[in-house]
Amino acid sequence: MDTDGPPVPALAERAAACADALRDADSVLVASHIDADGLTSAGIASTALERAAIPHEVVFSKQLDDEEIADIAGADHGTVLFTDFGSGQLDAITAHERAGEFTPVIADHHQPAENAATDYHLNPLLEGVDGGTELSGAGATYVLARALLGTDATDLAALAVVGAVGDRQTVDGELVGANTRVAADGVEAGVLDTATGLALYGTQTRPLPRLLEYASELYIPGITNDHQGAIRFLDALDVDLHDGGDWRTWASLDHDERRTVVSALVKRAVRTGVPSAEVTTLVGTTYTLTDEEPGTALRDASEFATLLNATARYERADVGLAVCMGDRGDALERARSLREEHRQTLSEGVSWVTREGVTVEDDLQWFHADDRIRETIVGIVAGMALSGDETENDRPIVAFAAKDDEPAVKVSARATARVVDAGVDLAVVVREAAAAAGGDGGGHEAAAGATVPAGNERAFLDAASGVLAAQRGGD
Repeated sequence: MDTDGPPVPALAERAAACADALRDADSVLVASHIDADGLTSAGIASTALERAAIPHEVVFSKQLDDEEIADIAGADHGTVLFTDFGSGQLDAITAHERAGEFTPVIADHHQPAENAATDYHLNPLLEGVDGGTELSGAGATYVLARALLGTDATDLAALAVVGAVGDRQTVDGELVGANTRVAADGVEAGVLDTATGLALYGTQTRPLPRLLEYASELYIPGITNDHQGAIRFLDALDVDLHDGGDWRTWASLDHDERRTVVSALVKRAVRTGVPSAEVTTLVGTTYTLTDEEPGTALRDASEFATLLNATARYERADVGLAVCMGDRGDALERARSLREEHRQTLSEGVSWVTREGVTVEDDLQWFHADDRIRETIVGIVAGMALSGDETENDRPIVAFAAKDDEPAVKVSARATARVVDAGVDLAVVVREAAAAAGGDGGGHEAAAGATVPAGNERAFLDAASGVLAAQRGGD
């Protein structure tokens, strides 16, 4: 595909205006979110500004609220580039802009706040492109980098794909819409490879029994969540799946070996009653970062994203940013250590929810973790719990957790694709419910977050239930 033109033509005019604002800046403060999409956004932005010789520094925020924006306004930078957030906080940002405190440039994909606007606002939703599935925050930042640097930025498409995958923007196992053009830029630049393959998490790093045992994408009786069952299944295949005394990984298998394993998995799934529509999810599009070492987490976009999520959620956004910008030494080792801590903490969080249970109401279900689950991961735990037997998958789940050193509560909401297809938009639900409870929030149709004053949880739930009932027509 020709990469000379803009990667997302609908956003070309906005991207050009934002790029001009950055070129005119004496210095830029990049402010970004802390998840994988936010970290890759910051990595793309910082790399692009560095290549354009524009002085800058980077800061991160768990949630961009009025206090955070005031702190940003007090920094010694005339221009602030907000990446992977900012659109939902336009009213507060533009108040500081009107006061002459800074010029905002926004590269985001979340629902914009109503009744507020700024000149340099790059958001796919403003041009009819779905920010939930077609372009992530990293994708929007990549579009800006292309406007700033031209084809000298196409290698950054790999990070944009990591951000999109980390933001769960794959649809039926592959990226869609504007994301496909971003991925094509990466392929053209030689930093990304797309292919049809096994659509399970951990193909680069997990030993085969663990790969199958922990696969959450598809439940196969006798294999999923059954370590010995996975071993028996693999041992029965006419393939040498050991490397010395250790199990091989999926990445180490050749084409014929992979075909044998997939064929056997499909047969087992069908034989054990897995619906054919679910069996097809075993295969999807894989996104491989070709410059990264085979067999490492950075080689696969999904595993790369998980590694990044494990950094800033434990107050080490600097580590994630360093990895995004090419540090394969100390920063990568620290990121790997944080990933292991992340996995253990998530497991403990899900176990807590399983043990304590959730409260199921007419329109939603909820749990309050207080300080038992970190606010930075409670949304992930909620999403994982939503796929378990202890919760109902026909209504959203709302999770509360105490904010660190604040008399406030973090709120995270998640919904399945089926619930979203039925008309639910959590971005609207959370935004309106948070406002009713004295806080603020927003997000996407299937995942959203907010901060509300401690003690106002019931007010949030009541308001959310009202909005959900209206969205679903009172059903």
